[in-house]
Amino acid sequence: MTAGTAQKISNAILSCVAGFASFLFSLAALLYLTEFNEKILAAIAAGTFCVLISYVAAERPNSESARALNSLSERLLAVEDGDLVSPAPQALRRSMPKLAAAVDTLFAEVRTSIENAHALGMYDPVTSLPNRLHFRSEADKMLGEVGDQPSAMLFVDLDRFKSVNDSLGHARGDQLLIMVANRLRVVVNGEFSGDVRTRPLLARLAGDEFTIFYPQIKSSAEIERVARRIAVAISEPFELSSHSVDIGASIGCAISPDHGSSIESLMRAADIAMYRAKARGGGQHCLFNADLAAEHQQKVETEKALTDAVQRDEFLLAFQPQMSLVTGEIVGSEALLRWNHPRDGLRLPMTFIPVAERTGVISELGDWVLGEVAATVGGWYRDGFRGRVAFNISPRQLDRPDFFTRMRQAFRDAGVPLSMIEAEFTETAAMEASDTVLAEIAALRADGATIAIDDFGTGYSNLARLRAMPLDRVKLDPSLIEDIETSDKARVIVQAVIHLIKGVECEVVAEAVETVAQADILRAMGCDTVQGFVFAHPMFEDEFLDWMRSADQGAAKSVA
Repeated sequence: MTAGTAQKISNAILSCVAGFASFLFSLAALLYLTEFNEKILAAIAAGTFCVLISYVAAERPNSESARALNSLSERLLAVEDGDLVSPAPQALRRSMPKLAAAVDTLFAEVRTSIENAHALGMYDPVTSLPNRLHFRSEADKMLGEVGDQPSAMLFVDLDRFKSVNDSLGHARGDQLLIMVANRLRVVVNGEFSGDVRTRPLLARLAGDEFTIFYPQIKSSAEIERVARRIAVAISEPFELSSHSVDIGASIGCAISPDHGSSIESLMRAADIAMYRAKARGGGQHCLFNADLAAEHQQKVETEKALTDAVQRDEFLLAFQPQMSLVTGEIVGSEALLRWNHPRDGLRLPMTFIPVAERTGVISELGDWVLGEVAATVGGWYRDGFRGRVAFNISPRQLDRPDFFTRMRQAFRDAGVPLSMIEAEFTETAAMEASDTVLAEIAALRADGATIAIDDFGTGYSNLARLRAMPLDRVKLDPSLIEDIETSDKARVIVQAVIHLIKGVECEVVAEAVETVAQADILRAMGCDTVQGFVFAHPMFEDEFLDWMRSADQGAAKSVA
């Protein structure tokens, strides 16, 4: 073999070694952040070492090559201790300069890959703020450093951000998040006056959620002042691609050690307080307190108990009559859900339905109500009772494509004509229903069912949609009528709403009517039907049927 041929072979082997080494080092960079990096890197180093042995053997190694190889093996094994900075050994540079240069280049690439991976793993790519992982880690360290000094956690959740994404697109939504992050930086930096150790930590957790940790504060008043400044800053319009965008921020505040002694507990408390601020209408802040803690614990316990309550047969139906203000006759009733809780006793829907909606248990609960109404009304129908029974349908149930099919089947199996049922939908669900759902509702109405909107006046109503909907009755929300005896404004509003409903040719039903004076005012305004304690409270089946028989007998005597 000629010297030139040997050199070519040597160079080819060197290229193969360098390429394989590049692969191994890239693999090392990828796995560097895993929990098992030490063993993996050791294996990679050993593998690289074996390859180098093959290379040295091809080069007809001498003692100098062996020393170079030994120094390189020591350098590679130092990766186990996290050394990615030291250059290739001098012995390797003297004996194999090309390989030494390749090793330095590979280590530089590994360091760059790790730094990039670290940046991607610790910072939000949109706002460049620390992400949830980074925030939890840094805030935990900061909390540990300040000891018993009071600290504060703020949760910031944007109001109406989803509408921006839906109307302007996600790219514009990202721009808005960047602008929000910049305003938050201004507020945080403006309120900071201390050393680096106590500098607040601002992060974006996910979506439109931001959080700020103040490792050291003087008082709760100080952190509430910051929260108010944030609410004001975010409430100012954002100029976004020739659009003036108005959003707001709901802010929850929690203070250590009163509301938690760990980052996790503080974040949970601030999150609970933020939801209370949002429930109040948004654009404001709320400081966590004992009442919120008790309410949250109640919700947690309710959520756990709800999952098994249907299987334990703990639910009941109560029935409340509805009376015509025109004729005085009983024109129907509403089936109302009750939870016979094993510890708390009888619980009303408002104490558990919101939790069921949030957790998804409402679908199973809705199925139970549907089956129970069908079975109960089926028995009444066979006994000659022909009254109409209304029941609520959850928006979650409408998300199921087979809901109307199963509903029809339930009443068909129970032998109940659709003319005996009234399906009640919430105002929001009715306004947001898809064309497919509206078509199903129209078909249900065409086959005899009565269609109603429940709690009208609490949601967003599109008047054009209201006019076009397949609809028979509209039930006024109780909040509209509670002050009509004493408030002129309340009477004006109710009168206007009744005219609106009559304008779309629907019957007006007022529920939670408690006094004769309220009923008289509603009758004068043109309300058709009332439901409430003014003449009948909700009753379980046997009591309800006895009440109805008594009412029928009274009506018969009156006629006679």
